[in-house]
Parts: sequence; structure tokens; C-alpha cells
Amino acid sequence: MNKVLIITYYWPPSGGAGVQRWLKFAKYLPEFGWTPLVLTVDPDYAAYPVTDDSLGNDLPTSVKVFKTPATDYFRIYNKDKSKIPSAGFANNVDNTPKAKMMRFIRGNFFIPDPRKGWNKFAIRKASEIIETEGIRNVITTSPPHSTQLIGLKIKRKYPKINWIADLRDPWTDIYYYNQFYPTFISRKIDSAYEKSVLKTADRIITVGPSLKASFSSKYNAIEDKIEVITNGYDEDDFQGLIQTNPELFTITYTGTLSEAYPIGGFLEALHRVKEIGKEFRLRFIGTVPEKIKELVLLKTGNSSVEFVPYVDHSTAVKYMLSSTILLLIIPDHKSNKSIITGKLFEYIASARPILCLGPSDGDTAEIIKSCEAGKTFNYDDINLIEDFILASIHKEPHRDQNKGSIYSRKELSGKISEILN
Repeated sequence: MNKVLIITYYWPPSGGAGVQRWLKFAKYLPEFGWTPLVLTVDPDYAAYPVTDDSLGNDLPTSVKVFKTPATDYFRIYNKDKSKIPSAGFANNVDNTPKAKMMRFIRGNFFIPDPRKGWNKFAIRKASEIIETEGIRNVITTSPPHSTQLIGLKIKRKYPKINWIADLRDPWTDIYYYNQFYPTFISRKIDSAYEKSVLKTADRIITVGPSLKASFSSKYNAIEDKIEVITNGYDEDDFQGLIQTNPELFTITYTGTLSEAYPIGGFLEALHRVKEIGKEFRLRFIGTVPEKIKELVLLKTGNSSVEFVPYVDHSTAVKYMLSSTILLLIIPDHKSNKSIITGKLFEYIASARPILCLGPSDGDTAEIIKSCEAGKTFNYDDINLIEDFILASIHKEPHRDQNKGSIYSRKELSGKISEILN
């Protein structure tokens, strides 16, 4: 079979949606005639915001995984690996002078990101793999966007290599970019890196049409080489699991929250529901800042809320299946129409109705609508959110699972193989 080298910083035991995207593609690509080889960072040298050992069970033993050391610049920030900030400080609400200075240093002295400490090791190892394995196709996936600079270097060293750059998130337009206080010069350097990748890569993959349009606007005449391949869900993750309708109406949110995720209107709607005597459970699975916890408890009361720390992927799926409806929140930012969170597709696969807070004309809203998977509300649509919750209380939470079948990981792996072919 043909071989493809996948270069990714995030790989088991790292947790999170970014890991699952290429883990699942590596799982299914052999069924389409492609042998994946994976190059990643050695976990002993890595900086992972969360870990999930269970994800490693999903990879066939036949897939070769190469690991290298890295320089862990996050050690400068905190030697305790359990305190690695997710999204590069995006969820850090600490506005003390010291915290602001740390974010400034991150944004101006580690361009495009601190995980570039892996690059020199990865480039050396990738070159070795390319030459010994006869590799002609290379995929780099980001964030961290420093990984794309590995692909850029490899393409310049081996011009005949077919390089595909997979960009799961915006680069210089990401919603938390300004939290790093980048100077004019820093922005110029980062933008130059971004444009070089977009210009040089043979093909580019993004996760949604708005993100494709955003990248297309960065450099002329690249639209034709950009493909949209969304994230998805793996049917195997739901195998043998049964949906259960909880006795108490249960709203579940999975993942990390930050102050960029407006929930004030939603909480006000829930408060109204409580005022008319309707009981419910609001359940958060993952990291929630203390300030948001206080707001949630103030509006809903202790007895109605459950905060569950980060759990492994399979446990998160079980929580989804034991909910009445699922809460999805898109960050409030000028680029939020392009944001498609990874958990959206597992929400769809769980066949629980989705209550989404975000732009009603965004990519996520369009997917939810096309799959008849729920409804998207603007952040302050208090009356409409209340109506949706009350209507959900009085009907069985059931949907047609086949509506979202186009987002199965296996189906999407077939699209990856078409691009490689």
C-alpha cells in the first residue's frame, strides 16, 4: 500500500478533540489503501493540557509511531505539567501583572507558539523516515501551528514531496490571539509564517467552509487547493452503549469553558425555568473556571448543578448518552462563524437534541440544521432558549441517527484518501 507520514504534536496519551481527528484517520486509512506512519513528540518531553490514556487503545498495532524529544518551553511557565494552560493560555483568566507578562512573553518571544521546541527534533526524524521508508506524502496538522513550519521545512528540503497542511483552527485570527498582546512586529512575523504555509503547501485541509474562506483571503489563488473535511465521530465509540433517558431532565456540557463562552442568557433562561417549578440537572464535564462556576451556582442553585472534572473520552460519551439535551457553546468572537467544535459530531451521533449558543448563520448552526440535530440560538435569545428547554422537557429526546452519518470517521477517511490519491 501507499505510505503517508502524519506529523502531529498531539497524540495519545494526550487527550482532546485535536488528537482524535488524526488518530481516527490513521485507524481507517488502511481500509482505503494507505499505510499511515505517525511522527509525534515523546510524552516525556511534551506539554499536554489534558491526557487520556484510553485513546491509545484505538490505534491498530500495525501503525508505526515514531517519537522524538522536544524542548519544553512551558517548563519556564510552570514546572508542574498538570498546570499546562489549554489553548496556550486562552482559558487563563488571571489578569495579574505577572500573568499578563507571561502571556506577552508567549505571544512575542515564542512565535508561532511555545511548542516550536519540538521542530528541530521532528524535522531531523521526518527526514530520516522519508528517506528510509520511501515517503512521498506528508501531512502536518495543527494547532500547534508551529507544526506547519515542520512541513514547510520538509517541503523546501524535499520539493517532490506532496505536502498536505491540515489546519483545524484559525492561525492569526484565533479568538484568543489578542490575549498574547502581540506587537506589530510579532503579528507581521506570525502572518508571514501563516502565508508561507498557505502558499507552499500542495494541498490544504480545513474543518469548515468559513475557515476555508478565511484562509483563502490570506493569499491569492489558493482557494482551489483548499478542501473542507470536517471532524466527525467514530461509530466504534458508541458500539454497545445504550441511550438512557434520565428521570431528571438533564442538560450536559462537555469540554472546557472560558470567559469567551457567553452563558449569561442561557443561565437566565434556566433561572426562569426554575422559577416556574421545573426541575433540572445542569452538568458540566471538564474544566470550568471558578468565576463561571460562581455565576452558574448563583443563577441555578447548588442542587441543580454538577461539576465533573475532565474524564476520558469513553466516559464522556456515556455522559452524552445519559442526557436529555446537550449544550454546545461557540466562543463570542468576530471569527466565530467559522468555529466548528470537535464534540459537535459526537453530540450528533449521540442522537440527543443539541442546544447551541452561537451565531445562527455560522458553520456549526448549518450542520446542526442540516442534520435536524437541534437548534442554534444567539447568546441573548433568552425567551427562545427558555421555550426550547420547556419544549424538550415535555417530549422524548429522540432523533434519527442516520441524518449525521456523513460525519462518520470512516466516511471522512475515504475523503482523505481521495485527496492523497
